[in-house]
Amino acid sequence: MTDPTRQPEDTAAPTGEPVVSKPYIMPDDPEPGSVELLQKEAAEARDRMLRTLAEMENLRKRTAKEVADSKLYGVTGFARDVLDIADNLQRALDAVPAEARATADPGLTALIEGVELTERSLLSALEKHGVKKFDPLGQKFDPNFQQAMYEVPDASVPAGTVVQVMQAGYTIGERVLRPALVGVAKGGAKAAPAANSNESN
Repeated sequence: MTDPTRQPEDTAAPTGEPVVSKPYIMPDDPEPGSVELLQKEAAEARDRMLRTLAEMENLRKRTAKEVADSKLYGVTGFARDVLDIADNLQRALDAVPAEARATADPGLTALIEGVELTERSLLSALEKHGVKKFDPLGQKFDPNFQQAMYEVPDASVPAGTVVQVMQAGYTIGERVLRPALVGVAKGGAKAAPAANSNESN
């Protein structure tokens, strides 16, 4: 049995102050150098974010340009094939002499008008898709848009002027779809520099 008069034994001797193994740090107290570290991390994160935004903007612009180019230049292969049809229609019209047109019977006149209408319709359809015909006759030779097939001695025009067009050229957008095949004058005076810059514009 237990003795009610017996006092409980203290296992620890009272010393007056508690024993603490290490000082307590409040969670809100920053560690030394942590502010600079956080500022550096924030600056790096901001730099990465700005670079990512710039890359995304560049990607958006590139994608928009590629989409526009594909819409404009996507018909290039088809347009090149159709140019042969336009050339054949022009050859058919050129095969009929002017005297025969003037004295043609109504059947031949209707045929010629039908071919002309078909050619106009074809060129109009090509223009709707950015393909334009150009005829450089009388202009200064430009190797970016024309291909010289031969030289023609002609002193009445400045040297380097297109005096004959064997085959018309075509552009699609700002690109050359097919250069014009031309004959260039080799005689005459040199073209004036001011005229060159005006004609090239």
